[in-house]
Amino acid sequence: MRELPFLCFLLCFGLSKCYFAIPLKIYPGKYNLSSAVNLTRQVALTSDGNGLSLASDPTGTVNFLDMVNNLQGDSGRGYYIEMSIGTPGQKLNILVDTGSSNFAVAAAPHPFITHYFNTELSSTYQSDGRTVAVRYTQGNWEGELGIDRVSIPKGPNGTIIINIAAILSSDSFFLPGVNWQGILGLAYPMLARPDKSVEPFFNSLVQQLGIPDIFSLQMCGAGLSASSTVDPVGGSLIMGGAEPTLYRGSVWYTPIVEEWYYQVEVLKLEVGDQNLDLDCREYNMDKAIVDSGTTLLRLPVNVFNAVVEAITRSSLIQDFSSGFWDGTKVACWMKGETPWRFFPKLSIYLRATNTSQSFRITILPQMYIQPITDVDGTLDCFRFGVSSSANGLVIGATVMEGFYVVFDRAQRRLGFALSSCAVSGGVALSEIAGPFSAADVAANCSGGMLKEPLLWVISYALMAVCALVLIILLLLLVLPCRRRDRSGEITDESSLVRHRIK
Repeated sequence: MRELPFLCFLLCFGLSKCYFAIPLKIYPGKYNLSSAVNLTRQVALTSDGNGLSLASDPTGTVNFLDMVNNLQGDSGRGYYIEMSIGTPGQKLNILVDTGSSNFAVAAAPHPFITHYFNTELSSTYQSDGRTVAVRYTQGNWEGELGIDRVSIPKGPNGTIIINIAAILSSDSFFLPGVNWQGILGLAYPMLARPDKSVEPFFNSLVQQLGIPDIFSLQMCGAGLSASSTVDPVGGSLIMGGAEPTLYRGSVWYTPIVEEWYYQVEVLKLEVGDQNLDLDCREYNMDKAIVDSGTTLLRLPVNVFNAVVEAITRSSLIQDFSSGFWDGTKVACWMKGETPWRFFPKLSIYLRATNTSQSFRITILPQMYIQPITDVDGTLDCFRFGVSSSANGLVIGATVMEGFYVVFDRAQRRLGFALSSCAVSGGVALSEIAGPFSAADVAANCSGGMLKEPLLWVISYALMAVCALVLIILLLLLVLPCRRRDRSGEITDESSLVRHRIK
């Protein structure tokens, strides 16, 4: 009988070559990437013949040209859009994040932000009496849920009533040097906190204004250093469709595997022309998502190690410091001696909407060997724009900056096209090619893995069973049996919002 408590304890917690020597110096530290780019407005087209909403809505609700250049910021400090919240309107900059689903704004002073949403000054703000707390491994924010009126000066015409998480206290959420005061979660209700009954912003926007259930994103920080003290125009968030002047060529589509994150299916990776030759399920362990709120390209540990090994083999740099690869050091060359020619391209193959085919998105070294602020005026320094991840593959800003990404929620697909601003010195920094046969990979590279919400359900069910057994044993044996509560915290070191729970 005395072995049963231990067995219950286990059930409760058991689940849950030729080289050229290139002179360089290694400096410790982490730096942020900035951008500076100007886009030229042009006359938009009217159709792409593929069911995608383009150009201006004749009803006047949506004018995509008015939304061009409505983002500021860069991959290091975040891409944000100006919004007007409450009555009378209070203007705040809101971080655009496709990897979460809450609309949350600062509602109290904080040393790292210049202003906040004062709920007492809004005649239309209503608290719903519920609290919401998002906790992180090294930080958190807490606040109250409410509703209020929101409009977007460079967005769809009209004002909508949306759910707001008013942040009253936080730790390590607002960071030094950022110029945003809130976060716009653009993912699905499944990720909303405290539960999926909190309708996300874009769902409300589509329902109340009647715009198509599509948005598209251009982020223009590719290959540019953090040399500007003023945040330049950083790109465009087009709500209701896609603006053809922001991309070149065709849009290539991949299915959305599941509607929580924007989860996609990665079939393989190449370094230069070298296929990593891993089982495709390795790339999707435990998910592969597209997330504008994560700075880097994040890869599962086995995939990351294979990428670093392949880059090292193909690179022309001998005895390169391991600190560069793990993000603890930056590499510096004499000014003007850029290292990009010594590194290979990186390619990601995504399953096409025709599931027997795939297409390839490729970034040049300028995208992932990223310039940062110079150290002493004589050196140009660079960081590695790829990191390892314990929580799946994340296509973050390092890759997204090369492409115009269409989040076609209406047809449950993501589109990639060459971004018109992913060009440096007349050289395109990204490529798209296809279609390719997918006959050499599994029919379902995302299969066989339990998703996070299902794991929660199973864990809680098993814990409930264990609790019942423990109560019975306590009554019978008068022996205490304590159990700890495991948190569902997820560490995402390279996220703009550090250690977000997703």
